[in-house]
Amino acid sequence: MSEQNAIGVGAWVGAWPEDPRFDPDLLAEGDRRNVVDRYRYWRLEAIVADLDERRHPFHVAIENWQHDLNIGSIVRSANAFLAQSVRIVGRRRWNRRGAMVTDRYQHVEHHDSIEGLLDWAREQGLPIVAVDNLPGAVPVDRAELPRRCVLLFGQEGPGLSEGALAAASLHVEVRQFGSTRSINAAAAAAIVMHEWTRRFADTAG
Repeated sequence: MSEQNAIGVGAWVGAWPEDPRFDPDLLAEGDRRNVVDRYRYWRLEAIVADLDERRHPFHVAIENWQHDLNIGSIVRSANAFLAQSVRIVGRRRWNRRGAMVTDRYQHVEHHDSIEGLLDWAREQGLPIVAVDNLPGAVPVDRAELPRRCVLLFGQEGPGLSEGALAAASLHVEVRQFGSTRSINAAAAAAIVMHEWTRRFADTAG
């Protein structure tokens, strides 16, 4: 790839900034990371600290009983919509390829079981919003979403476990109009996160 077409920016031109958020290696060599312009040349730790000052008060949880390949994409979307954290339930290992390195900037936590997640949510005073296209689910664009909550997603195929569904205070779905029974789990997660930010992002603190 030519310098003209390369992603990001090259080495810093001129006197280096004295701001400690800037990374000397990136200033010297250029910053080719997939970050927004305001974070060019910043240290990873400085970016995370800045994001932590602005994160939205919703969390994303995903059940991971079958090593779901959607998790990486969901983490990437959670970073884009500035979720407070991502909670992976079940298997600890997950395919990070779809995250496109965004897991470095996003808090990703693990719970061995759905009970562990629910205990944590209760301690935090966070209601569970189950996302699955099951009978009785409310279209997410019409639902009364809580501002502080955990958006809980299931596996591609089997969906949410019985324990997860039983613990939720609200069940929502993404409205569909075509022939397929369901859409990709990562796509559904992005839609639901966007719906949350559409309503609350301007006032979330």
